[in-house]
Amino acid sequence: MPTPTYNYTGTVVLVTGAGRGIGFAIARDFARFGATVFLNDIDSARASRATAELVKQGLDAYAAPGDVADPDQVAWVFQHIDTKAGRLDVLVNNAGIEPVASILEHSLEDWQRTLDVNLTAAFLCTRQAGKRMKAQGGGVILNIASIAGKAQPLYLRSAYAASKAGLVGFTKEAAREFAAYGIRVNAVCPGVIITPMTERLRQNPEQMARWRSEIPLGRLGEPQEVSALCLWLASDAASYVTGVAWHVDGGKNMA
Repeated sequence: MPTPTYNYTGTVVLVTGAGRGIGFAIARDFARFGATVFLNDIDSARASRATAELVKQGLDAYAAPGDVADPDQVAWVFQHIDTKAGRLDVLVNNAGIEPVASILEHSLEDWQRTLDVNLTAAFLCTRQAGKRMKAQGGGVILNIASIAGKAQPLYLRSAYAASKAGLVGFTKEAAREFAAYGIRVNAVCPGVIITPMTERLRQNPEQMARWRSEIPLGRLGEPQEVSALCLWLASDAASYVTGVAWHVDGGKNMA
């Protein structure tokens, strides 16, 4: 099957949590199709390394480090984009954490931090991006949620599942409100993807066998397969698509 071709020349994209994994793949692939990309990560060194890797490939990329759960740091990130690019066309809310704990033992601190990073950060960034996109007359916002928040809760991950379910709901409400401004909002819900976040579990042969048995396509997903959906959703080919939570899970959840 031929690889779809997009032209994102002149498009400015912000990806949060872009220092590695899915976020990095999304930033890289937008840049490969001509976009100017801003790579956010809470780890400034990781953001700088990821950005340098793209620049070395001749791509147009800037580091935009900061904790997107902090309103002041979010404001700085968007001011940085204003200064460097003067506009924002696509926001990808990808930053996320996944603590593992029983509900009976989950600390309030870890619960709150998960909601802050996985959900509140998306609200803070969407609020900033929405103001700019409304003034421009349009834009695209993509929220990287999870099948855990839509159809497949994960064992010992109550905070993660709750935050991702909230992100799906937020996506639909934002899509409804922002439609009048020409801003489309969708969610992408990955299944099990080969990233640093799943690395520890992937070392367990029993867990790998269980995953493969539950996924009709019989394998784990690659970050670029999540990125491919983001490229389409942000393109004119998806101009009539908004308010939807899309699975990228190899058929694990057919709902």
